[in-house]
Amino acid sequence: MELTAVRIDKPDDLNVIIGQAHFIKTVEDLHEALAGVGPHLRFGLAFCEASGPRLIRHSGNDDVLIELATRNAAMVAAGHSFIVFLLEGYPVNVLNAIENVPEVCGIFCATANPVEVLIAETELGRGIVGVIDGSVPLGVETADDQADRRQLLRQIGYKL
Repeated sequence: MELTAVRIDKPDDLNVIIGQAHFIKTVEDLHEALAGVGPHLRFGLAFCEASGPRLIRHSGNDDVLIELATRNAAMVAAGHSFIVFLLEGYPVNVLNAIENVPEVCGIFCATANPVEVLIAETELGRGIVGVIDGSVPLGVETADDQADRRQLLRQIGYKL
């Protein structure tokens, strides 16, 4: 078995969701779930098919994000994995919709941080064994940090 890390190529402020699913209709169902979140959401997604013609299936409502998802899926090249890029929305707004798609087995990450996908490769193929999502902590939050966190969440509308 060979282990490698594949760095996701994305702009710093772009959110990405990486997960695993199990069926060709994943692409259409993910598209419908994301489109149903709201008309403002821009997204591109790609799914690595693990059997049959083994194509990278893709969809979305933003050509740049579709191309970015497709290119990154080709770099990861792990069977039954999917990548979603989001604009004008955040993972917190779409994760429930994605997780409720019947074909979705799990989510590896949902982040705007730099991401590396850890790939295991055997004679059978490639699979995602985990992700590196951002950098290591620099310390433990203080009371002032807690107050800042609470204020930020209210300022951006996620808490009352």
